[in-house]
Amino acid sequence: MPLLLVFWLNRKKQSRGGWSAKSERRLSVVVTRRLPEAVETRLRELFEVKLNETDTPMTREQLVGALKTADVLVPTLTDTIDAGMLAQAGENMRLIANYGAGVDHIDVATARQRGILVSNTPDVLAEDTADMTMALMLVVMRRIRDGSSLMQSDEWTGWSPSAFLGQRLAGKRLGILGMGQVGSAVARRANAFGMQVHYHNRKRVHPDTESELAATYWESLDQMLARVDVVSVNCPHTPSTYHLLNARRLKLLKPTAFVINTSRGEVVDENALTRMLRSGDLAGAGLDVFEHGTQVNPRLRELDNVLLLPHMASATVEARAEMGEKVILNIKIFDDGHRPPDQVVPSML
Repeated sequence: MPLLLVFWLNRKKQSRGGWSAKSERRLSVVVTRRLPEAVETRLRELFEVKLNETDTPMTREQLVGALKTADVLVPTLTDTIDAGMLAQAGENMRLIANYGAGVDHIDVATARQRGILVSNTPDVLAEDTADMTMALMLVVMRRIRDGSSLMQSDEWTGWSPSAFLGQRLAGKRLGILGMGQVGSAVARRANAFGMQVHYHNRKRVHPDTESELAATYWESLDQMLARVDVVSVNCPHTPSTYHLLNARRLKLLKPTAFVINTSRGEVVDENALTRMLRSGDLAGAGLDVFEHGTQVNPRLRELDNVLLLPHMASATVEARAEMGEKVILNIKIFDDGHRPPDQVVPSML
């Protein structure tokens, strides 16, 4: 367990405001999905916890019920917490400790107006997500799934010089959309594969970072898209990034280009992407996220040049445990009368 977490969980409670003004009762915490067993065990030790034993996503009514009765809600990306629900929150509801880095499913501004803090679990998913980004590139560009399917069918008759021809990664121009922690991790991996790294970001990164990543900055997203061979979407979903890759921008890409998305489905116009993949105006795509959540465009499922994954970029044992540690730390420090270290405010979005 990280030393910081050990320190905070074992520190003696001091005289404090906030929860100290209440009784010394244990916080009431509702967890909306099953978490790693060790995380749930520690939550039970520290707080009065209600777990979702079935791991079935809670209904809107169940989420409202939790907001009415609990002190802390621990939701995940499958739980939409909107203004209407927050309006029904009880007096004791003071913290939404999100199990995940993205908070686009929570109305953070309304929560703040109602005196409810929101925290998340940043800085633990970048490496795993970057690994999956590169995996999607390799699988789609090198046609790994096609080769594997043939072998599984037991119909392989031998090697052929013209079979399963894919695209080499080395020398290709990679355009990273969003040079945050994940984008930077993708850039480091792409460099190792011999790719040329280009990026577009809200703000240009520090020159030292550009030098380290051997990355070329493009202020104009349109100009970058017209020149790259692969686009990796690594920016969060916000009002300003919704359909950032719309039909017009997708048409700027070369017909030989690939789109990789391990961030948020809403950043890409899924219908436009599907049309271009079907018509051959794009070479392929690797998608771990989708615009409408679990409602995947059925036409995407029919395409051979697309690899679809069930939002599993961060699905490692290590990442899930570290996310849980962050949730516990945020709740415990809040219980000690302090701001959660990973508090999210509207100005950050």
